[in-house]
Amino acid sequence: MPGWLYCAVVLDVYSRRVVGWSIADHLRAEIVVDALDMACWRRKPAGQSTVVHADHGSQYTSWAFGQRLRTAGLLGSMGSIGDCFDNALAESFFSSLQVELLDRQSWATRQQLANAIFGWIEAWYNPRRRHSALGYRSPVDYENLQPTTTAAA
Repeated sequence: MPGWLYCAVVLDVYSRRVVGWSIADHLRAEIVVDALDMACWRRKPAGQSTVVHADHGSQYTSWAFGQRLRTAGLLGSMGSIGDCFDNALAESFFSSLQVELLDRQSWATRQQLANAIFGWIEAWYNPRRRHSALGYRSPVDYENLQPTTTAAA
């Protein structure tokens, strides 16, 4: 496959669901802004009660990402530098993506890989992949158990 492909995700800590994602051939701020925009469109968060946690990457410390958080009325959060527990949920997600999809085959083009990542997130990870932290339910099934809690989140 020629070149690199990057994926940014917004995860709901409550259900482990990927509520926003973006795929690009670059690591500029737009990739995380696009993922955040998708999450806001899907969840319609209730302002300052919603915390968006990110690491210290340049995309997350960019003016564009900070401005998008402020525009959406969201509260940004970053942990201390070098804290191994800081972004464990995202690290776990990307580890699963690596083992369950990326290590299993190769793709001839970036578009084929982007389509495979889309399918893995939307057709496998969110609706079907079971998580021990959720009582061996998928993120979608877990959210469906408590619809009033999800609507409030």
